[in-house]
Amino acid sequence: MRARPGALRVGSFRGVPIRVHFSLLVVLPLLALSFGGALQRAADAAHVPPEALGGHPWAWGLAVAVGLFVSVLLHEMAHTFYALRHGGQVNGITLMIVGGVSELTEAPKRPRDEALMALVGPLTSLGLAAFLGGVTWFLHGLGMFQVQFACFTLATLNGVLGVFNLLPAFPMDGGRIVRAALTPRLGVWRATRVAVGLGRLFALLFGVWGVVSLNPFTLVVAFVVWMGAENEWRQVRMRAVLERVRVEALMTPRAVGVDLDLSMQDAQWALRRERVSMLPVTSTGRPVGRVTWAAVQAVPEAAREASWVRDAMEEGAVAELREDGWTVLRRMAEAGVPMAAVVDEDGLLAGTLDWNDIQRAMTRAEEAERRTGTGWPRERPA
Repeated sequence: MRARPGALRVGSFRGVPIRVHFSLLVVLPLLALSFGGALQRAADAAHVPPEALGGHPWAWGLAVAVGLFVSVLLHEMAHTFYALRHGGQVNGITLMIVGGVSELTEAPKRPRDEALMALVGPLTSLGLAAFLGGVTWFLHGLGMFQVQFACFTLATLNGVLGVFNLLPAFPMDGGRIVRAALTPRLGVWRATRVAVGLGRLFALLFGVWGVVSLNPFTLVVAFVVWMGAENEWRQVRMRAVLERVRVEALMTPRAVGVDLDLSMQDAQWALRRERVSMLPVTSTGRPVGRVTWAAVQAVPEAAREASWVRDAMEEGAVAELREDGWTVLRRMAEAGVPMAAVVDEDGLLAGTLDWNDIQRAMTRAEEAERRTGTGWPRERPA
């Protein structure tokens, strides 16, 4: 899958990029202030004299906030490790405003493996909570107040993180466990609908609680849970449609692209003529890349006639006429490109497939569903 916009890469785990979303950088100081303001209550809960902690409360608040997101990172790394060991493909781990996400390009194929992949994250968090809780108990009465407080706080955060993610609703891990448990009996489509419905219900409950308690963070959680459930539902609907439609029926027919040996001036006119932001680059009729309007604009107008498409083209994805739309959409996402060049049996350019083509297919499917009332296509037999 394509990297999330607004995310900064900070490292990797087993070859999987780790990114920090800008929203986390925005919320981190707010969390630090919030945790710092509750420092005395937290110290009382940890049986630590507040005056024994030392340092400014906001500094402790920042340390707790960073510890929270390190805990989230370990949670997501557990998901990633299991997914990679059982046939999954992970594009990246992104830490965001409320937690993190492991971006799977390919989930484990068996429902059992999907359930276990979802379960290892909360189990990791609960295991850390138990370990740190044990350390806190061991340190009690030894006078190591700062270490005792840190362990107690991290144990609490990991416990909350583990329990929260076990809620049986998308997009939490518990929702994936519910779907995996129901899939053998209901199929992925209906099982997802149940888990998404639970996600919407929990989002509404969080929203009501946020309003009643005047807690803006709870309202943010409600919004993220709702949007996560909706995104999962949209993806499953899209897969249900596109797996059964060949690229030939989805694409925009296009027998001519921009030749490799043409100038950027020629590419500019071709893009204007076709009224698109990108076109395939071809050599003897076979696609070898793509040229974009942004690449044209990057060349000064006076220099475009002496600049060549071959020097400005970018990598692209290629699809065959008889492939299904979902396979090609995944290929485009993994390559991080918004368009695929479609080729015929001889490898010659036959058309292009982009997000607009996908959206038109989804619109037609939704209209057919409303008109006939027959629902979405049945799931492909295993």
